[in-house]
Amino acid sequence: MPRPEDEARKQIDAALTLAGWAVQDIDAVNLDASRGVAVREFPLAKGFGFADYLLYVDGQAAGVLEAKKAGSTLTGVEVQAEKYAAGVPEHLPAPVRPLPFLYQSTGVETTFTNRLDPEPRSRRVFHFHRPETLAAEMEREAVSLPMIDGKPDPSSDKPGSFRLRLRTLPALDPANLWPAQQKAVRNLEVSLEQNRPRALIQMATGSGKTFTAISSIYRLVKFADARRVLFLVDRDNLGKQALSEFERFTPPDDPRKFTQIYNVQRLRSNKLDPVARVVITTIQRVYSMLQGEAELPAGAEEMSVATLAEMIKEPVPVAYNPALPIEAFDVVFIDE
Repeated sequence: MPRPEDEARKQIDAALTLAGWAVQDIDAVNLDASRGVAVREFPLAKGFGFADYLLYVDGQAAGVLEAKKAGSTLTGVEVQAEKYAAGVPEHLPAPVRPLPFLYQSTGVETTFTNRLDPEPRSRRVFHFHRPETLAAEMEREAVSLPMIDGKPDPSSDKPGSFRLRLRTLPALDPANLWPAQQKAVRNLEVSLEQNRPRALIQMATGSGKTFTAISSIYRLVKFADARRVLFLVDRDNLGKQALSEFERFTPPDDPRKFTQIYNVQRLRSNKLDPVARVVITTIQRVYSMLQGEAELPAGAEEMSVATLAEMIKEPVPVAYNPALPIEAFDVVFIDE
């Protein structure tokens, strides 16, 4: 008789496959099949039971995934996943013990804990990460972190997880920033350091909001090694203006313009430049990309999101697209 969580596992299997994982049964494991392999019903050390999925990355155990039936509350499941992460048999290769990556999923809702973060906590995610993303996190962890007064040395070569690097940003150079802009940048970084990733910068018209945002983005890319930042606007002409601002921006510690130091892409098609550190585009185009459309209909970026919202009465569904995975951007700035 099918178990209540079997339907959830079907959806989980499909989602893992979309994210680049090979899903296998315990009696047919082939770790060479893919960079990431998810093994169902994996037997753990004595007393730890079975992990619903043991996640292998590059042939080494890296995380666990606990499946629950649809409608289950995932809040308390993290403790169970932590138990399984600590129960990996000693003979299995695992670069980090207990295993650092914990997922809990019903197939509809998924939460994730990165135990490499300075204060690990369960957070809701839209989808599973790709194997190469978890591999990169573990590679950073393998680097010895110089410490000063019990904290990572900010002068070291961008150590640890992204959330850890957010805690090692150097003091802000106030050059070229008005007092209100300095306050906005500092307060944003305090919010990020305190693990409060959603922040609002509210400034008067003409006070240099875009310049302030670019100042923050420069620091996040240079000092926190943000892999890619998404700069969202609601109309195409605002994207043009934003690109001009990036092209004019000169940081206080480098005579070159922002666009001479880092690649900035203003999307004109539904394809990301793999080396772009900043991507400027409209909300309409991001939605089009997530829907898997080859191209955005002409004129769609000229109508504001507010106008579109008045026309669309029902919530717009959002799908996962492997070409634009959840880890495509470390930070999202929305220019309103």
